[in-house]
Amino acid sequence: MSDPASYRPKPGEIPTDPGVYRFRDEHGRIIYVGKAKNLRSRLNSYFANPAGLLPKTHAMVHHAASVQWTTVGSELEALQLEYTWIKEFAPRYNLAFRDDKTYPYLAVSMGEKYPRVQVMRGERRKGTKYFGPYTAGAIRETMDTLLRVFPVRSCSTGVLRRAERSGRPCLLGYIDKCAAPCVGRISEEDHKALAQDFCDFMGGEAKRFISKLERQMSAAVVELDYEQAARLRDDVIALKKVFERNAVVLAEDTNADIFAVEQDELEAAVQVFHVRGGRIRGQRGWVVEKVEDATDADLWEHLMQQVYGAEDQQQDSIPRQILVPELPANHHDLSEWLGGIRGGRVDIRVPQRGDKAALMDTVRQNARQAMVLHKSRRAGDLTTRSLALAELQEALELPMPLLRIECFDISHVQGTNVVASMVVVEDGIAKKGEYRKFAITGEAAIDDTASMHDVITRRFRNYLAEKAERAQSVQASGDISALTATTAETAEPARSRFAYPPNLVVVDGGVPQVNAAARALAGLGITDVAVVGLAKRLEEVWLPDSDFPVILPRSSEGLYLLQRIRDEAHRFAITFHRAKRGKAMTASALDTVPGMGAAKQKALLGHFGSLKKVRAATVEELVQAKGIGPVLAQAVYDTLAAGGQADAAPAVNMATGEILQ
Repeated sequence: MSDPASYRPKPGEIPTDPGVYRFRDEHGRIIYVGKAKNLRSRLNSYFANPAGLLPKTHAMVHHAASVQWTTVGSELEALQLEYTWIKEFAPRYNLAFRDDKTYPYLAVSMGEKYPRVQVMRGERRKGTKYFGPYTAGAIRETMDTLLRVFPVRSCSTGVLRRAERSGRPCLLGYIDKCAAPCVGRISEEDHKALAQDFCDFMGGEAKRFISKLERQMSAAVVELDYEQAARLRDDVIALKKVFERNAVVLAEDTNADIFAVEQDELEAAVQVFHVRGGRIRGQRGWVVEKVEDATDADLWEHLMQQVYGAEDQQQDSIPRQILVPELPANHHDLSEWLGGIRGGRVDIRVPQRGDKAALMDTVRQNARQAMVLHKSRRAGDLTTRSLALAELQEALELPMPLLRIECFDISHVQGTNVVASMVVVEDGIAKKGEYRKFAITGEAAIDDTASMHDVITRRFRNYLAEKAERAQSVQASGDISALTATTAETAEPARSRFAYPPNLVVVDGGVPQVNAAARALAGLGITDVAVVGLAKRLEEVWLPDSDFPVILPRSSEGLYLLQRIRDEAHRFAITFHRAKRGKAMTASALDTVPGMGAAKQKALLGHFGSLKKVRAATVEELVQAKGIGPVLAQAVYDTLAAGGQADAAPAVNMATGEILQ
């Protein structure tokens, strides 16, 4: 018996998407498969209070040793995948779901004279098309809704024969949920065509039927036949409600492996769904270390060789199709090689549209979740964090432990709206409350090195000013011992104002950015703060005035830590830059008019129609606008009409981004 707390996922690791989860025992065998609309909510219920679980569930969570999950696009996809994996793995704690009595199918008996729509279970019959599986309640509601649009026969053979003998249809015929072929209201050929339309809709061609009904509805409105338009509107709503795109189940003859990847500069999280007979029969996921200078095409070639080139690779384990986001390098030779192993043709391609492309999106979502989970577990592990900090200290030959690291990044678009970000990490953990952002203007916005020099200077100038202010305050009070106090009462206020310096400054960039940061610190007389730069392409660590970079092993925890800090600084800078750029794009020359708020700007532009007309208006004409008095009108005239000087004012200069000063 295991303790569920020993394998419980950490808070925030479980996504809130729909999906299927699997409990495994200590030997890796799947002992339970379940589905959920919200994976986090469902899985947390197993661990919140195990003592309050039902006896069977209590036994399952104590028998299990791990839990995994796969996200999908909808509840229906989760249902399909759960059913497939229960049938595939026969988990011991899914006893109630091992036979075909749990999930019914929606079946259309196309082999009969008058095809019939019905709910069926158990063995499949020849000449009958099946859709599903569904839950019992959902399939009844689906069938009842669709019969109003596709009134295919749904009665039993006995009811059909009685209606034929009596010449009167059953109740469904009277309420227009059956076309009543039994009494000749529709011919045999037309009824079969109606049944085929039903099958086409359930097979994924919903858009065609919905578009057709919408055109008929529009035509009815034009002809003022509002009752018919209302009926068609209700039919459209019904079809849209019923149809839910299903990316999990493909055509029954589909045999494919569908790959997706989420990657950064060092690692790649790979996910593959194994589709056999149109259903997902398995899923694999792993994180690989990327090779330096390798392209995405090279990555896929190496993956194909590793996945399918094992000595114990079975011939029937290679499918007819391998779907990837990007064609591998030399994919023609790779297809020929795999075809030789399989004994048949193997097609490697990139899906562009349709169900396979939609399923690849689901696989990609799982790869993204796997990468986030991998990084969060690496960052959240105390041992890993300690190892990363120790590796960095040793590699950079620093005398002091790296208790605090600050990382700076510059963001702009062709020199406009230049901003910088600063993120803080203490003991390997991000301190988001101490993040800062900087707007950079004037000469400092000329290039990245000038911007980096400016932001480092501003940050540490504040540090020195606050340090001097605190020293003066302590000397005035006569408590000299407080200068070296480390209690929370003295340290915390200083941290909130950034009087607490870092041990290491990391800049996003190479030699120019590192040297600029070092010059800024030297200019302020700060010598006890180390500076490094992390170049993106090869993940090289640069030191000031160094001809060669420090090369950390690609599996180094210290390099992973630097990469996470750099990526976080980049994310924070990009967010601020986009906000600043968006505000600058909506800037107006009226922003420089004293006393002109947003409401009065709107009233003025609404009255005249454009800024050009406002500029050409006289003071008397400006007063006619709602809310514009003589004083404000004169201010508008002086600012805009007098030679257009306001257009060159820094507050509206779109090229330099001065508007956000």
